[in-house]
Amino acid sequence: MNLTPEQRDQVVAELKKFGADLQLSDEQKSKLQEFLTEARAKVAEYHQANPNATRADIIKQVAANRDQLRQRLVNFLNPEQLKKWDAEVSKAKEFLGQQLAA
Repeated sequence: MNLTPEQRDQVVAELKKFGADLQLSDEQKSKLQEFLTEARAKVAEYHQANPNATRADIIKQVAANRDQLRQRLVNFLNPEQLKKWDAEVSKAKEFLGQQLAA
């Protein structure tokens, strides 16, 4: 699924935020951009397939896939970066354009 310009902007914003916080190498930035783009596309696909889904439904869907998503990060982030990633995600109110908490 192709992302809309707004969705791509959300990915770029997330990448800039995490890239600076995690002190990523260029290769890691590239991999994280791919990861965030795919994750955002999955959220968009779920929303498109379930147009009446509530925000809680979308949050539940993201949470259900969180472990699988994190496992992909293990492949290219070092332990310190993973610790920072986990801390940022746990306090995030919004991720990939979706409100995570009311």
